[in-house]
Amino acid sequence: MTNTILEPMTLNIKVPAFPEGHWSINPTLIISKNDVVLVDTGMPGSEEMIAGELEKYRLSISQLTKIILTHQDIDHVGSLASLLEINPNIEVFSHELDRPYIEGKQPLIKELPEPLAVQFSEGYIAPSLPFIKRTLADAEELDVAGGLVVIHTPGHTEGHISLYHPVSKTLITGDAMLIRESTLQGPNPIQTPDLDQAYQSLARFAAFDIKRVICYHGGMYESETLNEEIAQIVEMGPAK
Repeated sequence: MTNTILEPMTLNIKVPAFPEGHWSINPTLIISKNDVVLVDTGMPGSEEMIAGELEKYRLSISQLTKIILTHQDIDHVGSLASLLEINPNIEVFSHELDRPYIEGKQPLIKELPEPLAVQFSEGYIAPSLPFIKRTLADAEELDVAGGLVVIHTPGHTEGHISLYHPVSKTLITGDAMLIRESTLQGPNPIQTPDLDQAYQSLARFAAFDIKRVICYHGGMYESETLNEEIAQIVEMGPAK
């Protein structure tokens, strides 16, 4: 699978109230012989930035084959409807427990903090038709880029998943972990309803040989001692 590309995108969401005037988030792009896969879709209105990131690889939204959603938060599902309007043939995957929220049958469990709530006051608009191809189960291996393993990591939401790519030894954490000031950390406590469960979920990563981590908030983190670093984060547990 030497031709596989598995890298974080960087979407700079304009937020004038933030100190730097923007908020950076990092969906993951996976390109292989048979697939162009996007893991999470950014805030509402991110489709043009996603198109710009795809153009770096001479690709377009019309060439996306799959979208995998790690969970229901608006910054992960916000542009889903727009992407499906452009390319209705995209196969969409999520965990069963977060599916009704993503499909708009139930309201998202979290509200945006200020000032994002003001800027994105319209909220999440779900696609108008049922669209999730199938739901994902823990330990399921997807036929993507030589194999992509689903890891159910609840806590941040009940249906939160992470993904592991054995070929490149890459872990895609969604919001199960984040990188802050070049340091790998556990989930954001403010946005994690069940913090104890979220840290218990991190212990599941010990079963995988990890050399790269892609966090939705922070991007790429590489280390030869990643398993030990994650184990230390688990041992320390959430700040009380």
